Amino acid sequence: METRRLELLVALARLGSMREVADEMGVTTSTVSQQIAALARETGTTLLEPVGRRVRLTPAGRRLADHGLAILAAVDAARADLDPDAEPVGTVRVSGFATAIRRSLLPLLAELERTRVRMQIAEHEPAEALDLLAEDAVDLALVYDYALAPRTIDDRFEVTPLWTARWGLGVPADSAAPPPRDLSATATVDRHRDHDWIANSRNDADERVVAALAAHAGFTPRVVHRADSLDLVQDLVAADLGVGLLPEGTAIRPGVRLLPLREPDVLLRAFAVVRRGRAAWAPLAMVAGRLPR
Repeated sequence: METRRLELLVALARLGSMREVADEMGVTTSTVSQQIAALARETGTTLLEPVGRRVRLTPAGRRLADHGLAILAAVDAARADLDPDAEPVGTVRVSGFATAIRRSLLPLLAELERTRVRMQIAEHEPAEALDLLAEDAVDLALVYDYALAPRTIDDRFEVTPLWTARWGLGVPADSAAPPPRDLSATATVDRHRDHDWIANSRNDADERVVAALAAHAGFTPRVVHRADSLDLVQDLVAADLGVGLLPEGTAIRPGVRLLPLREPDVLLRAFAVVRRGRAAWAPLAMVAGRLPR
């Protein structure tokens, strides 16, 4: 139904006179009468009844006016929520990989406490997060790929680059003498061609990187173990059950040595992804605009 007509009905319930409604709304009495008659046709019920030379709301009209108060309040709240110049209000649903949650989202929580914007955070791998975004189950996805294994994101989404992080190769600390620091990534991977390899159980990005480097060295890596947790990857490496990619700058546990991978560098690239056309929603714009680059 037309909300303007509903406003007139609510005003009539409050003021009791079409002339008073007309004066308050800045329209003619005829306009008030015509618009409420049109509202009656829209709702399929009689909203007014005559009382002498005046009219009053029927029981159905009073019930609709009561509903109208809540309906108009909800419309006003929706307008304020969508107004780019209004204070952002709402809950932003975010899906992201664990590192991005720690690095990009957790530092924002204290800032958001001073606003009326809140976040709901769920940990997912990139493919899972993008599926949720496509289903409109989340508002923002934090995803990653590697420069050596780029991810294609279709044009339903808008993508903003965030930050990059270097990754190296985690090997058992006592497996062999450390290679020279200037060894290329391909040569470092080649030195471990006879090892079992550890890959992510929920995402194939790191496996694709290793496969690309190994292909340059002329072999196919033997992926035996799969783990989503980087802590578990380190445990498997320390137990001499394989080697696998680990981020530089992370705390390395005893029994693990992290070898640099350079030329080509193994760079993880983080991105913020939203559904096309949604980036202007004020709460989402606030969160996305404060993500570290």
